[in-house]
Amino acid sequence: MASAEELCDRGVDLFAEGKYAEAIAAYNDALALDPGLVDALHGLAMAHAEAGDLDRAIAAAKRITEVCADDPLGYTSLSMFYQRAGRIEDAEAAANQARVLEWKRELKG
Repeated sequence: MASAEELCDRGVDLFAEGKYAEAIAAYNDALALDPGLVDALHGLAMAHAEAGDLDRAIAAAKRITEVCADDPLGYTSLSMFYQRAGRIEDAEAAANQARVLEWKRELKG
């Protein structure tokens, strides 16, 4: 049986091949084994976005921000998906959160 990391890697390969539905399945399989695997959540969000399902992309990006609240990329992705969905106010709020987290990282040095 494949590990969560191996399934996530498979998702990356499928995503690169443009096989978004199969990538989504691989990421979901990885997350079934390790619900906190942030790389799989990032991949899942991007695969849903590329497949044209912004609602699920947004849901996956929100999960990133719940699992890893200090991940600026999660908020950046969330902002991007909100913008594509026409939710500009939400996009700006998520982008601001990403900036704050980046500044905090810079201050920590």
